[in-house]
Amino acid sequence: MKKIKDSFANPNIKVPFFTPSLSNSDKKAVLDALNGKLLTNGPRLIKFENKFKKFVNSKYAVGVSNATAALHLSLKVLGVGKNDEVIVPDMTFVATANAVLLAGAKPVLADVEEDTMNISPESILSSLSNKTKAIMPVHFAGRSCNMTKIMKIAKSHKLFIVEDCAHAIGTKFKNKHVGTFGDCGCFSFYPTKNITTLEGGMVISNNKKIARDTSIARNHGITHSLTERYSKGFPWEYEIDEAGYNYRLDEIRATLGLSQLEKIQTMNKKRRNAFKYYNKFLKDIPGVSIPSEVDLKNHACHLYVLRILKNEFPISRNQFFKKLLSAGIRTTIHYKPLNKFSIYKKLGLKRDNLKNSNKLYDEIISLPLYPDIQKQEQDFVINTISSIQKNS
Repeated sequence: MKKIKDSFANPNIKVPFFTPSLSNSDKKAVLDALNGKLLTNGPRLIKFENKFKKFVNSKYAVGVSNATAALHLSLKVLGVGKNDEVIVPDMTFVATANAVLLAGAKPVLADVEEDTMNISPESILSSLSNKTKAIMPVHFAGRSCNMTKIMKIAKSHKLFIVEDCAHAIGTKFKNKHVGTFGDCGCFSFYPTKNITTLEGGMVISNNKKIARDTSIARNHGITHSLTERYSKGFPWEYEIDEAGYNYRLDEIRATLGLSQLEKIQTMNKKRRNAFKYYNKFLKDIPGVSIPSEVDLKNHACHLYVLRILKNEFPISRNQFFKKLLSAGIRTTIHYKPLNKFSIYKKLGLKRDNLKNSNKLYDEIISLPLYPDIQKQEQDFVINTISSIQKNS
């Protein structure tokens, strides 16, 4: 195998967990943007927003500084705040629930489905109260939640839906891109995501007022864009009706997003092929459970999450992690359930209804998966897992 330079300076790493897919054309685009006269709130951002909304087939798209900002802005624009509750899955990155706290509301933890690891519609129903204002489904690992059931619950109880699509650029449910079902869809362009702007995010919506309010709120609450202010009248003459945030996406990152978006179909295809390759050779190893390939063509394959089954695999998941690392393979866990963090324990959130997320947490492990992973790297991972199973 080729020599890998580990991101964390470990010379023994043979297969990293992730490497960014940045091409020469990406780098050239960024350099070209640096020669621009307007480096924020400019034409490249508008072009990226237009291209992105076309890709997901939404009416509006608003670029922001990151996905946490996207979630926070969405909740604020929808009027979610003090004394409100928002239902979130227990198994998600902390940003999902943190955004609820930032909006002044209370997150309520719902369990996930054991097979998909997505939020359970049944658990949503059991988590409802007269304070529930919104549901935040997370399309975990790139597989869509059951939006038919979730939208039915939302409609019946007059709730907002803010879709967390951080893992799901290219994910569809019944041939419709995720993020377009609810009131807002929030995407991440973090370095490990299916496309990257290094840091960045996007809010999509089919509601003109939501998009307009989000655009204003990301820029301190200023009611006119930079171009509008300098095109006519006095540039300092603008209004602020409500305090906003500095959640802008600059021209440099927007340009990288544009370049990356050109390659999204190719990169997602490579992810799917790597996903299927793992499944083909891991499915017969005793004591492991591979992820489902159901509707894989509509799966963004952001993560490959393997389960090390308790009482069936010869060693625990944590021991398995250590053996892979000793062999030079980086892995990690997606995710530590929210109910196990001190901040959410202090809130006194209900925790006895989270059977699946707690069970999964003891068994799951994410294997290296990225567009440029080589078959020889995957073979090394597969053979190492097989060897661990046989010799432990």
